[in-house]
Amino acid sequence: MIQGHCECNRVSYEADCEISDFSHCHCSQCRRLHGAAYATFAGVETDKFRYLSGEESIQTYASSDDHERVFCGNCGSNILVNVEGDPEVLYLSMGAVKGNPSLPEAYHIFVGSKAPWHEITDGSLQYDEAPPE
Repeated sequence: MIQGHCECNRVSYEADCEISDFSHCHCSQCRRLHGAAYATFAGVETDKFRYLSGEESIQTYASSDDHERVFCGNCGSNILVNVEGDPEVLYLSMGAVKGNPSLPEAYHIFVGSKAPWHEITDGSLQYDEAPPE
């Protein structure tokens, strides 16, 4: 069971499944939205995810034609990304995930646009853009 919440605790959720995908996105949009060198996401099954509280506080932002960012309207915490072309998976922002869940092997995406001041030092796979399907 994966659980998480926003900074102010208004929005909380759970996903009754394992994390199926674990990525670090270095695109400029994720960097700006997360205020960090990259954003880390955990893929979970859409039909296994549910909000426990705070749905009325949820706000969305269409960051591209097929990406909808979900965040707490009170504290601004990133909750997840919903990708239109991948409706079976929601990508939870790992910053809001509680505890230390079991994770698959990580990989880095959009490394071609990473912050020039950040160096990737782990041995994870790296993709200049999106990973291959």
